[in-house]
Amino acid sequence: MLAKKRIALVAHDFRKMDLVGWVEYNWRSLLKHDLVCTGTTGRLVSETIERKRATEGGASAPKSNIKLLKSGPLGGDQQLGAMIAEGTVDAVIFFWDPMSPQPHDVDVKALLRIAVVYNIPMACNRSTADFMISSPLFDRAYEPIVKDYSAYIQRKVEKEEEA
Repeated sequence: MLAKKRIALVAHDFRKMDLVGWVEYNWRSLLKHDLVCTGTTGRLVSETIERKRATEGGASAPKSNIKLLKSGPLGGDQQLGAMIAEGTVDAVIFFWDPMSPQPHDVDVKALLRIAVVYNIPMACNRSTADFMISSPLFDRAYEPIVKDYSAYIQRKVEKEEEA
C-alpha cells in the first residue's frame, strides 16, 4: 500500500456521533488520504471535514476525497468487502455497536472476516483508531503480508471431488 491510503470509515447508528467526534479531531490527517464511507456515515464525515476546513483550514487545506457507498443494510458493507477483496481499501475504521442487534449482522460479520483474510488494518473502537492513525506507518508506504490460502483452497477442492 502506498503512503496515500484509501481508508474506509463506517459506523453503526448509535456510534455515528462517536466517529464524527473522531473525524473532527483527526480531520487534517484524514485529508492526506482517500476515504470511502457507507451511507449516512459518508454524509456526516463529509460535512464534518468540510466544516473543519471552512473554520480552521483556510484555502490551504486540501479538499476531501470521499467515495460514498450504499448504506450498510442496503449493500454498503458488501460493496466495501468487495473493495477489500479487490485490493482497493487499505484500512478500515468501523465503529460498530456491540450492544444493538443489526438487521445486517451477517454482512457485518462477512466484512470483518474479509478484512482479516486480506490482513487489512482494522479499528473497531476509538482507542484502536487512535493507535492506528498515530502510527508512523499510517502515512508511509507499507506492504502487508497476506496469507497464502492456496493450500486451503486445494484441500477444499480435493474434498469436494472425493464427495
